[in-house]
Amino acid sequence: MAEERRFLSASGAPIALRRQQHSASCRELAVRGPRLQLRSLSAATSAVWLAAYGLFALSENSMVLSAAIFITLIGLIIYLHFVKIDQESLLVIGSLGIQVTSSYASGKESTTFIEMGQVKDVVINEAIHMQKVIYYLCILLQDPEDPQGVSEVVPLFQSSKPRLDCLIEVYKSCQEILEQRKTPPQSS
Repeated sequence: MAEERRFLSASGAPIALRRQQHSASCRELAVRGPRLQLRSLSAATSAVWLAAYGLFALSENSMVLSAAIFITLIGLIIYLHFVKIDQESLLVIGSLGIQVTSSYASGKESTTFIEMGQVKDVVINEAIHMQKVIYYLCILLQDPEDPQGVSEVVPLFQSSKPRLDCLIEVYKSCQEILEQRKTPPQSS
């Protein structure tokens, strides 16, 4: 059963949260950011190529046009393959762990898995950025030497930057599964 709701990111861009419950202790939460707009991509490419044409007209050197085309294409490939993230997902499996996946516009995926034994908690944290308070979801990893301590903080959804209302939905889903792990099984 998949459910999708619309939210806004911290910058005001539309994002979508898709929740899919695979079982009682397995849930997938995916935040999909806005798709790459052909209009903005065309405008940026046209601006670079027009500037290159202006330089070509002044210098009458065809290498200027060739360099502009080459740099634009290489820049676009780098942007699509390493920068533009279309979707960030969180797969929470109560008995195994949490899988964090980022899907790039080029189709490349980056996945990180955190064992449930390392997870201390999932929390919503706040930060001040450019005179604004922004909220972000993060996983607190347990310090192996100090069970009460935190060894690392792993921030989630860094590209889509959902607002607090969306983060609360994800937080509640994660906490439901984490609570199942803490609750001992009841005998009949």
